[in-house]
Amino acid sequence: MASSVSSQNLESLWDMPGRGDSPAYVPSGKLEAALNRASQKAMQYEYQMKELEVKLSESLSNFRAIDSLIQESHNGIQRNTRRAERACQTQVAHINGELDESLKVLTDLADTLPSIESQLAEVRVVYDSGREKAKLLVSDLLWLNTEFYERWRRIIFSKSSPVSWRWKAIMRVLFAFSFIIGAYLFWLLIMGAYRAHRHRLVWGEKLMS
Repeated sequence: MASSVSSQNLESLWDMPGRGDSPAYVPSGKLEAALNRASQKAMQYEYQMKELEVKLSESLSNFRAIDSLIQESHNGIQRNTRRAERACQTQVAHINGELDESLKVLTDLADTLPSIESQLAEVRVVYDSGREKAKLLVSDLLWLNTEFYERWRRIIFSKSSPVSWRWKAIMRVLFAFSFIIGAYLFWLLIMGAYRAHRHRLVWGEKLMS
């Protein structure tokens, strides 16, 4: 490329018209300037060629690195694919067997679940009845450990006593009857004392007269 430029410059210099019919004359200054320009362009083109060569070498190295990475990735994908195929061949059968066993266990549980639920209901009923009996037993023991006066008071004046309504009615009737008799006797006592007091006053007045 540099030689073609220099040859074109020289030809242009040689083709310049002369003075009259005399042969072409080329000044040495112009010839040197043309040669200098041609050499500078040649150096510039050589520098550009070197830069292009460096870029091409870098691109080639990058391409080789990318190619090696792609090759490694491809090899890894192939290895993983082979492993997945082996796993599918070996593990799928095992998983299917475990699923069949699980289905059998589930069917057995579905068959035995109603009987288990009925047994649980019976156990719950027994537990509830036992708990109620325990509560009644505890209340009876507490009732038996209370004093007679406290039991008598709770039977007559409260509804929380653990006795039957018949026994409560009998005790309340007896209490009312005894209260009436006591009130009547108290009334007779007061009247007797009053009468005795009056008779004593009367006899005292008679004695003084």
